[in-house]
Amino acid sequence: MKKSLEGKTIAILATNGFEESEFTEPMKHIKEAGGTVKVVSLTKEPIKSWTNGNWGKSFEVDEDVETASADNYDGLMLPGGVINPDSLRKNKKAVNFVKSFFDKDKQKPVGAICHGPWMLAEAGVTKGRKMTSYDSIKTDMKNAGADWCDEEVVVDNGLITSRNPDDLPAFCSKLVEEYKEGKHSVYTA
Repeated sequence: MKKSLEGKTIAILATNGFEESEFTEPMKHIKEAGGTVKVVSLTKEPIKSWTNGNWGKSFEVDEDVETASADNYDGLMLPGGVINPDSLRKNKKAVNFVKSFFDKDKQKPVGAICHGPWMLAEAGVTKGRKMTSYDSIKTDMKNAGADWCDEEVVVDNGLITSRNPDDLPAFCSKLVEEYKEGKHSVYTA
């Protein structure tokens, strides 16, 4: 397999309650493509996944969002789960970290699946963007200005979104493709 992400570092922003498969599958695909993954969270304490209606495995955190900077990453991935993005969107540093990937001088690829797009709405980067999400937050996405559609995976100028764990194969494929492409042209809403 060609290592298309060799030399690239991708941040996964998560906290307790992330959907385990939406964290582990993208991480696996990024690493298989030669990329490095760093887990960013609210603290450096290990974070617990959510799987099959219960708490799942714990995962180590590489960097606290207090010190994290988009300058150190080539892309960002936001897993879903209800608890995870709902907790993250209440943290100003986490929201600003997400928003910084969309700065005019950066325009780095960002992937979000399931409830992960809540962070994009909170960061104010959804207006005019074609995207999808878990269907229960469709109204939230539309209210935040997104052009929401019910598709397996949607790519809009480096923004990759999917609906749920069933979409992971298509989502992970597009993530690797967009991370390989790197910086995208400036998007203005």
